[in-house]
This record gives sequence, structure tokens and C-alpha cells, in this order.
Amino acid sequence: MNDGNGNSNFNKVLGSSDILVIAFGAMIGWGWVVSVGDWIERGGVLGASLGWVAGGIVIFFVGLTYAELTPAMPKCGGEHVFSFRAMGPNGSFVCTWAIILGYVSVVCYEACALPTIISYIFPGFLKGYMYTVAGFKVYATWVGLAMAVAIFMTWINILGAKTAARLQTVLTAIIATAGIILIAVAAIKGDYANVQTHQFVGMGSGSALKSILSMAVITPFFFIGFDVIPQAAEEIDLEPRKIGRMLLLSIICAVIFYALICFGVGMLMSNTEIKASMSGTGLVTADAMAKAFNIKALSSVMILAGACGIITSWNSFLIGGSRAMWSMADACMIPKTFAKLHPKYKTPVNALLLIGTVSAIAPLAGRRMLVWIMNAGNMGCCLAYCMVAISFLILRKKEPDMPRPYKIRHGKLVGVMAVILSGAMIAMYIIPNSGATLSIQEWGMAGGWFVLGIIFYVGMKHKYGASFAHHANAVMDAVKESMDDDDDLSINEMMF
Repeated sequence: MNDGNGNSNFNKVLGSSDILVIAFGAMIGWGWVVSVGDWIERGGVLGASLGWVAGGIVIFFVGLTYAELTPAMPKCGGEHVFSFRAMGPNGSFVCTWAIILGYVSVVCYEACALPTIISYIFPGFLKGYMYTVAGFKVYATWVGLAMAVAIFMTWINILGAKTAARLQTVLTAIIATAGIILIAVAAIKGDYANVQTHQFVGMGSGSALKSILSMAVITPFFFIGFDVIPQAAEEIDLEPRKIGRMLLLSIICAVIFYALICFGVGMLMSNTEIKASMSGTGLVTADAMAKAFNIKALSSVMILAGACGIITSWNSFLIGGSRAMWSMADACMIPKTFAKLHPKYKTPVNALLLIGTVSAIAPLAGRRMLVWIMNAGNMGCCLAYCMVAISFLILRKKEPDMPRPYKIRHGKLVGVMAVILSGAMIAMYIIPNSGATLSIQEWGMAGGWFVLGIIFYVGMKHKYGASFAHHANAVMDAVKESMDDDDDLSINEMMF
């Protein structure tokens, strides 16, 4: 994290717009094109829209803890640094290892999602049948495209965070434009009568609340990605307290985007039309755009915008995963080779190469296998969120005078709510029939990952001895010194 003289090993190249699009792009993936029909069937038009708001409130509490901790410890690794300062090396290892699982799993899944989209647009794309895995037919063209894009994405990230951010900006602009057009045309051409006939699912006085909650329960998993900002904190050229604000703004933008997309689709299509789309292409958002302009080809334009969402998520999690791996390697918690930075671009090249290689070969396992690993990874992210929230509370009590450039009000209440809500997210993976319960295969993958973590933990501790986690201690000292020396850094009591 620094060269021993208080200087960062990373280039500070990311501005406020860069980190906003990195976080927002991570949260806006392919789901807003492919899953809106499922969301409306689950909660109705208003139920789905308000469910996103309710789910956003849940993740916002977790985001508040990140917003305070990131400017206070703006070092590469995010969760790794927070949890180490609060819990020491054991808690830090579990927290960071869990978040890496989440990042890598999403990268692998996106490698499969992109060629799947292409097959929607070009039905003849699938050529060269190879084999079937868990009921999914694997084709040579499907695998080849996934591998090619995986190599390209890895190369872009090796060239530097700024290069990756430029790509992210362009693609996020395409997503936002497509979404804004859909929302605007819904406001002009849509019919609120469509919403009135399917506001919520079910009848009775409690149907509205049930509809909202049934949607809200699945939304936190689509918000995973705002936490990429802390991972790249050392590369951000921005006043520390503004980092917290941009993190929260990214969550708010994602909530608004998802809620309005659901409402816009509901304005444009009747319940009957939504069901017909679901039984046809399944791409309700794309069909809504085609209906709005009465031009079938526009559905492909919307699908391509969704493909941009895949790339933005892929890009963001490459950034987050590689920085998390680098922080653990630099602390001698995993092999030191992953702590190598590219001599010119100052990016964690070996960590990127590993994640890139895994994402390139992952499509060979078929899409069904990667759905399992992604679900297991989502649980890893939720576990990390809970541990960060606990770290927030510990540091509020253990280090009340720690410099906090962005200090939230009512810290104890916010921290407790974040722990409860993130804990509830974890519970959803465990409780049967919650809508997110892990399958046996997914438990096997999550368990295998943590067994690998135990092997690394024991092996690295034996190999490095007193040097195990030494780097994290040095970082804590560097953070304290930098805060003490910065006379311009004021601690403001903010509304959030």
C-alpha cells in the first residue's frame, strides 16, 4: 500500500466521476433487461418499484458504514483494512477471503452472460456443440467469445485503473441513455391504467406490503458492487470525505434506476403483454422498448445496452477482486506473487492475470455451474458486509477519536441496523424457501472456497511466521500518520 516512505505504490488517477461510474456500473448488470418481468410477477408494478426502494434502504445502511470507514482508511483493500484494524488478522482474513469469492464469482458469471446475450440477438450464433454440463449445452462459439472478451477485459485492467474507468464511463453512458429513453417514452406514451390493473400481487389489505417485501428480499443481491470503491481507494484522487459521498450517491442512483425501469415497463405494457413476453423471449424490457416505438429492431438495441451492463459489472469486479487479492498478498496472507504491481501501469498484474485466466476457462463449466458459484459468491459478499458493519461498531467504541473525514450521525444506530440487515441477508441463504436459499451444489462451492482459505491461512502463517499480516500493521500506522499530518482534513458531522 505504500513504499515505506509514506508514498502509495498506486497511481492516483480516479476522479469523482470515475468512482461513481465504477460503482454504479457494478450494480447495474444484465438483470434490468432480463429480469424485470420476473420482478413484476413477484410484486406487481408498484410492488416491484417500491421493493427496490425498500431494498435500497437496507443496503444504504451498510453503505453508510463504508462511507465513514473508506475516507478514514483510504488504502487499497477496503474491507481488508477495515476489518484488520477492528478485528485483527483472523477477522480480516475471513472478511477479505469472503469478498474475493464474491468478486471472482461475478466475473466468471459475466463471462458466460455475454455470449448468452449474443445468442438471443443472433439465434444462429451457437455452433460447434461440445458437451452438456448440468443440462446446459456448451458450444464452441459460445466458449470462444467468452474467452476472447475475458482476455480483452483483463488486458484493459492491466493497462491501468484510468483505462478501465474510461471504458466504464462509455458503457455506463450507453446504459443510462437507454434507461432514460425507456423511462421518458413511458412517461409520454405509457398508460397508467396498465399499472392500476397490476399494482400489487394478491388481494386484501396486506397484499401491498407482502408484494413490496417479496421484491425487497431479493434486491440486495443486485446492489453488490458499491464496495468496489473502497478496494480502489488508494487510486482515488479526491478529498477523502468526498469518497464517502460518492459511494452513497452510487447506491442512490442504482435504486432510482431500478425502480423507474420497473415502473416504466409497467406503464408501457399490460399484465397480459408482460406474461406473453415472459413466455416468449423473456426479455420484457426489450419488448417494452420495441412496443413503445413500434420498431422491433429496438429490442436488440436494449439487449445491447444490457450487454454493456454485463461489461461494466465485469470491469468493476475485476478491479475489486484484484485489489483485494493484492492487499492479502502484500500482507503475506496469500502467496506474495499476487502482490506484484506492473512496473509501468501500477496495477496488480498477477492478481489480474489469475482472475482473468479463471474467467477465461470458466465458460467451459457451462452456465448452470456458474450460476451456482455466483450465488455462493453473493453470500460471501454479504458476509463481508456484515463483518464491515461489525468493524464499524468496534472502531466507534475502541477508537472514538480516530480521524473520520466523513463521520455519520447516530453511528451506533446505523451500525446496529447495518449488522442486523446484512445478517438477515446471510440468513436468507440459509433459511429454506426464503427465495435465496443455497442449493447443495452452492454450499459445496462456498465450503470448498473456505477450505482453500484455511489451507492458505495455515500455510502462509507457517511460511512467513512473524511477517504474516505485517503489512496491515504498517498500513494502520501510515493511515494514522497521514491523518495527523493533514491539517486541511476536517471532521464534519453529516446527515448520513
